[in-house]
Amino acid sequence: MKDKEPKKAKLPLKKANDFDEWVVENSNKKSTLEDEAEDKKDEDRKTEAKKVTDNKVEATHKNSKIKKSSLAFLIFGILFLIGGAGALAASFLIHKESGFVAVFPEIPSSKTADTGIYSRLTGLALASEAEVTAPTYCIQTPNGMDGARPQAGLNEAGVVFEAIAEAGITRFAAIYQNPASAVIGPIRSLRLYYLQWDTPFDCTIVHAGGAPDALQAVSRGYKDLTENYSYMYRGTRGERRWNNLFTTSSYLSKMNSDRGYGGSDIKGFTRMTPAESLVSRVDALAEEKLVIYQPSSGKTSSLNPKAINIAINFGGIASFNVRYNYNADNNNYLRSYATGYSHDIYACPAGDLGEKNPESECQLTQLAPSVIVAMIVPEKKASDNYHEDITTVGSGEAYVFQNGIAIKGTWKKDSVADQIRFYDESGVEIALAPGQTFVEAVPTYGSIEY
Repeated sequence: MKDKEPKKAKLPLKKANDFDEWVVENSNKKSTLEDEAEDKKDEDRKTEAKKVTDNKVEATHKNSKIKKSSLAFLIFGILFLIGGAGALAASFLIHKESGFVAVFPEIPSSKTADTGIYSRLTGLALASEAEVTAPTYCIQTPNGMDGARPQAGLNEAGVVFEAIAEAGITRFAAIYQNPASAVIGPIRSLRLYYLQWDTPFDCTIVHAGGAPDALQAVSRGYKDLTENYSYMYRGTRGERRWNNLFTTSSYLSKMNSDRGYGGSDIKGFTRMTPAESLVSRVDALAEEKLVIYQPSSGKTSSLNPKAINIAINFGGIASFNVRYNYNADNNNYLRSYATGYSHDIYACPAGDLGEKNPESECQLTQLAPSVIVAMIVPEKKASDNYHEDITTVGSGEAYVFQNGIAIKGTWKKDSVADQIRFYDESGVEIALAPGQTFVEAVPTYGSIEY
């Protein structure tokens, strides 16, 4: 900073006749003041120079300390890395020496902890007894190429029956219990055989009209919701055309309350518990667990799934013939069609979003049920030579695909009110694994391949 100039003394006013004396006197004073000011400047300069020198010395000491500290940290880091690498190498050696055992991952059968309370619809664990008798809804869902796909909310259905509705086109009877989906549908007309499969589930039959024999039957003591705009709505027509009738979980709950239908007394399929299903997986059936660093002395061929690829052919139209591929990671079956297209549906948020199109609110995902049951059923044209007539009561050949294995056997349904039972070739009843179950009603002229 620039040194301030010393303040100049005020010179007193003098008379003119004293001028010479005044000049001499004040010249001496001025000279003295200037000398003092110069001395003060010299002293300030020396002080400033000393400060600069001291600062440089101090900075040098600080830098020296920082360098020493950084060097110490660097040495410590190198030693830490060397030690860590050694520990990691040692851990590998320890695993190798002890014979590391490869354990297949356990796939949870439910998002809910196993409480010992299980759904009669899916066999999955429930949080409380109240959920066991929660209302069920059997929704007639189309699967045509005329705008029905992708369906909305079908991933939440616990059981889905699939059969030909007409002209080789399949349709679903999708059974929901306490659904949460903000959009469910589309909804189409009812057939008598779907109603007969629905009956043991004690559900509200949700449909939009139907074949005459089906409408006559559903009017006799069933909980029935046909096309009704208090509990359904039409989405944008667009590419969906007439397949734009939807409902919501909120509408279904309101309808059930408004009509006083109450809960459902479900007669479900015979099921394994989640724990029983876990040990029945194909990867749990090996005689000996695989040990990575040692050859296996037992048979491991049973680790290969008995049914990786499954083909369900309803007829000659590839767009309705189904393919399932076993996904060992999630212990389920990815669903697609013989055309090569995956069966994608809209998985929708839970709650009440109002009357929305699924395209605007939901995300596409591939259907992947846990259990596939293929039943060979007697089937023929109805009297109108257009709709189908399928025999539902009686028995026939059946194939159960679950946990990566295939079980050949039979199906049996004693009456419309009774549930279907499945038996292996020894006559022992088959308990189905927990989870979403697709039941495929395959006509005698169709085929099942795996």
